[in-house]
Amino acid sequence: MRNQGRVIIPSAPCTPTSRTAIQGGSQKGIPGRSRSSFPGRAFFLACVLAGALPGGGAVSSSWNEFRGSKGDGHAEGSGYLTEFSGENGVKWSVAIPGKGWSSPVIADGRIWLTTALERAATEAERQASLEKAEVDEGNAKQRQVAGEVQLQAICLDQASGKVLHVIGLAKVTGPEPIHNLNSYASPTAVLDGGKVYCHFGAFGTFCLDAETGVKLWDTQFKIHHSVGPGSSPFVYKDLVILICDGTDQQFVAAVDKNTGKTAWKTDRPPLRAERGEMKKAYCTPVVIPGKGKPDQLICMGSQWLVSYDPLTGRENWRCDHGSGFSVVPRPVVGHGNVYVCTGFGKPQLWAVRHDGSGDVSKSHVAWTTTKRIPAKPSPLLIGDEIYVISDGGIASCFDARTGDVHWVERVSGNYSASPIYAGGKIYFCSQEGQVTVIEPGTEYKVVSENELGVGMMASPAALDGDLYIRTETHLLRVGG
Repeated sequence: MRNQGRVIIPSAPCTPTSRTAIQGGSQKGIPGRSRSSFPGRAFFLACVLAGALPGGGAVSSSWNEFRGSKGDGHAEGSGYLTEFSGENGVKWSVAIPGKGWSSPVIADGRIWLTTALERAATEAERQASLEKAEVDEGNAKQRQVAGEVQLQAICLDQASGKVLHVIGLAKVTGPEPIHNLNSYASPTAVLDGGKVYCHFGAFGTFCLDAETGVKLWDTQFKIHHSVGPGSSPFVYKDLVILICDGTDQQFVAAVDKNTGKTAWKTDRPPLRAERGEMKKAYCTPVVIPGKGKPDQLICMGSQWLVSYDPLTGRENWRCDHGSGFSVVPRPVVGHGNVYVCTGFGKPQLWAVRHDGSGDVSKSHVAWTTTKRIPAKPSPLLIGDEIYVISDGGIASCFDARTGDVHWVERVSGNYSASPIYAGGKIYFCSQEGQVTVIEPGTEYKVVSENELGVGMMASPAALDGDLYIRTETHLLRVGG
């Protein structure tokens, strides 16, 4: 197995460091503009990452994991702004040090996110790292190499944006190269029961006290990501569940959320691919409530969509989705189906019924579609429609029951962030810094196009009428 780099984790409990690590404090905004637009605006083609309607006026207590408290991109509450910019509509803006594409998570009046402070590699370090990782010359231009990385968790006050904790979790010397579009802090943390679980893939998983910031435990599953970490952790009852699909080994693991000790570990089904690059994946699991039957843990990966018993790791059923690999989008569930994007190669959207057992590849596939499907942003299910936006900015709306196409439109920009549904509107956040807001429905209608002036890779959070948008440089709270 390849070396992930030397990871140094403090042996004593981690305690918060000085807030001076964040320069400038809370600011009013960053440059940008907002403009209204109309259906039919079109442009672009081109390239890391991403049920029921919310009750009217309901107040959510948290956005505590990747894609929200239900993991489906739905935000409860109302009053979300549809027109704003880097200056207008921004309640506060805080510069975030380092680099990280993890989304903010929010609970109990606090916001947590992760970041990585990188020291640039010397040319000698770069060449040595690429050789150790066995990156060929053709792929070397797509890799970024750091000489050293400091992994951190940052906690902010939700109301003011004031930085409460900056916590150093680990120092990695000579980390493996990652893709140019990725970061060393891409997995989104989870808040649960007064604790925050920060995950950095093969570089480690850390549990902190969400009030004090003190580290309670850490653990590490060493795999070779090839292009860096991506899968976010998921908390189910007393377990933290991690998908570990590397080029060298592929498995799903669960650790005790109170101790970090491994509760179970299940290998993935055999893969046809011979090359490790075609075996890796970066998906985040979801759970289907059993409603009188056992709950199902849905874990998407290369070649296989698999359902497990979340308490034991025992496999319930599997579905062969073909040759897709490097799967990023998180599945969504509804209408008796699991909806999955099949990853890189030729991305497809599949609807698979989740009431089977054994190999359901030939019996439980409800429908598939192969055109304009994302490799990174997750799908969004609203009522009877499912929405996707491709990496190159082509948005599509499908009938969730049949797969029939309602509309296909170009949206300016390239996309890694997953769309969200807030206040009855859909928000698309581009890598170039544009937030496009549309109406849900079987006809395409643009509400507004809002320029923040800074690129976005992280999926936004939304809670009780406010958007929390992480750009490449800042965290913004947007609201009326």
